[in-house]
Amino acid sequence: MKLSSGLAIAVMIGVIVVTATAGDVLIASAMRRVGTLDRAKAAYFVAGIAFMALSFFALLFSLSHADVSLVAPAAGSLTFVTNAVAAKWVLRENVDRRRWLAAVFVCCGVALLKR
Repeated sequence: MKLSSGLAIAVMIGVIVVTATAGDVLIASAMRRVGTLDRAKAAYFVAGIAFMALSFFALLFSLSHADVSLVAPAAGSLTFVTNAVAAKWVLRENVDRRRWLAAVFVCCGVALLKR
């Protein structure tokens, strides 16, 4: 499979989105715990930083094989969508209708980018 094919680019963007979302959720979870810096909180924080680093290096790899005009907006906007989903079901946050509507518009924008 060529790294410049559509499937390879989609996989690269997917890796960026999943690792960035995992990093955001782990760091937010660690920072919300009140009290002393125990091992569990530190482990979540370190894992979050590791996922954010993986996301960064996946972005660098993707940019070396695909157009920045596709990778950067798609990864950033899809991360917004996955963060909204993770906030609702993992962190149990209240995500209102405006944010869901914004996520739908973001998905439409990403679909327009690909065409």
